[in-house]
Amino acid sequence: MLEQCEGSHAVARAVALSRPEVICAYPISPQTHIVEGLGEMVKSGALAPCEFINVESEFAALSVAIGASAAGARSYTATASQGLLYMAEAVYNAAGLGLPIVMTVANRAIGAPINIWNDHTDSMAMRDAGWIQIFAETNQEALDLHIQAFRIAEELSLPVMVCMDGFILTHAYERVDIPSQKQVDTYLPSYAPRQVLDPAEPVTIGAMVGPEAFTEVRYLAHAKQMQALDLIPALAQEFNQVFGRDSGGLIRPYLLDDAETIVVALGSVLGTIKDTVDEMRAAGVKIGVLGITSFRPFPVSAIRDATAHASRIVVIEKCFAVGIGGIVSRDVRSAVRNRPQPVLTVVAGLGGRPITRKSLHKLLGDAVADRLELLTFLDLDWSIVNRVLAREKLQRRSGPVAEGILRDIGTVPAQI
Repeated sequence: MLEQCEGSHAVARAVALSRPEVICAYPISPQTHIVEGLGEMVKSGALAPCEFINVESEFAALSVAIGASAAGARSYTATASQGLLYMAEAVYNAAGLGLPIVMTVANRAIGAPINIWNDHTDSMAMRDAGWIQIFAETNQEALDLHIQAFRIAEELSLPVMVCMDGFILTHAYERVDIPSQKQVDTYLPSYAPRQVLDPAEPVTIGAMVGPEAFTEVRYLAHAKQMQALDLIPALAQEFNQVFGRDSGGLIRPYLLDDAETIVVALGSVLGTIKDTVDEMRAAGVKIGVLGITSFRPFPVSAIRDATAHASRIVVIEKCFAVGIGGIVSRDVRSAVRNRPQPVLTVVAGLGGRPITRKSLHKLLGDAVADRLELLTFLDLDWSIVNRVLAREKLQRRSGPVAEGILRDIGTVPAQI
């Protein structure tokens, strides 16, 4: 059924259709509307049987989800930004215990300084925790990926993080196709846990493991992720058969057949990149786009095959590893190792800075002409950066960088 609704509400509907039995909620922008919507459905009886648990922190939210999942309940929660960092210990525990929890991360920048707008720093900080991470380009895909996430999680007994851009998607109103309960039930069977705490058959979940077995435990977590490389596209194909939509999978190629330049990205920015590429194509430039849906596990072979014929690869990423550079591009570079094609890193959109077609045209024009450096910061204001560096060189007590910049640009009134 086609419906105009907010991205958060679309996700809440998808989660409800997946019949969760326990929802653990602690609100933090921009995921708040998701758990609010689910709470309203539980209260009204529209989502039943389901226990909606208000907790005192993000750490508690995932901890309760871990307990519920271990007891055999289909469990869900959501978070963002500092909330994800606050639950970091539990994030690792959920993966290490092999519990099929689904969690929405409404991607948002991490402070300091405080910033509530979108980039991918939060989920990237947890990229090695053992969770499957899948990224949505649109609200329709965010809806679809949540339904697929429960299936992926329960087939493998691994937690899945569905990442959608905060505010850009969560608060945007778009037309989405809400599936029927019958369709979801056809695709997603009743929860049959692969491991469960049962007094009749006592086991230990989370036992102490010493050096004699810890490496094997960690390797088996890796082996499950490798199994997901086959499972994710298979379940995406099955989803297409049931719902009539091509959604999910490992990667999303766009105009790649003859592309000499391939632009790689994750999330909602892919829409703007595709619009820019369409305009460049109309001008005769052989350029295409490769969207990554599954960031963990990382689809090395799929990316290597999709980019085999390109002269250059440009990775546009909304995150940044301070002290080294790109995060996504480092993985892409590993995927295409031993090839002469350069992999160029472009850091863009940090803290919600707009990524415009005008800026992308110039950036990608420079890339096609081989004028782009290995590491580029899109729309970085060098005058501000140089002013701060000069001030720090002259004054030992130059003050907080963030406040100094705000004073320079007139956002904070200067002291008299």
